[in-house]
Amino acid sequence: PQKGGSPTSPATPGAQDGEAIGRSRGGLSTKIHLAVDGRGRPLSILLTPGQAGDNPQLLALLDAIAVNEPGPGRPRKRPDVLIADKGYAHDSTRRALRQRGIRHVIPERSDQVARRAAKGSAGGRPPAFDTVIYKKRNVVERCFSRLKQWRDLATRYAKRASLYRSSLVLIAAIIWLP
Repeated sequence: PQKGGSPTSPATPGAQDGEAIGRSRGGLSTKIHLAVDGRGRPLSILLTPGQAGDNPQLLALLDAIAVNEPGPGRPRKRPDVLIADKGYAHDSTRRALRQRGIRHVIPERSDQVARRAAKGSAGGRPPAFDTVIYKKRNVVERCFSRLKQWRDLATRYAKRASLYRSSLVLIAAIIWLP
């Protein structure tokens, strides 16, 4: 059994080992995966060990979003546009976003450009990229800066992933307050 939960349901969504602590270049760390709205307010939070990649967490992060609109009806699950960095520039990710009907702005990695150029005309055309919309990606980085102003989050004093995530959710709620 895993720490903090049963083998089928870890204590924290997206945590592989139940405590979301893993070894990365800087030592033991936890990676926070965050989706924010256009004003930099957190919508969805996942924790993974530090060595985990960003791309495999994207669809789970999007699935965790549900925005209730005023009045009757289902909560909104699909963003107007998804703005992400090169860490999410995988063909499978672009395909999954297209299948879900989510417009996305993700820059192409240099190895993808070279691979497409090497194929010549059979390489296809590059994915659409809107530089004006991409400039708004800094909203996510500003949200991380706001979260890291809380010393508890910046240093991860909480030993349990469930407590750490609870702190994140509480601080996210404070950010949402006017």
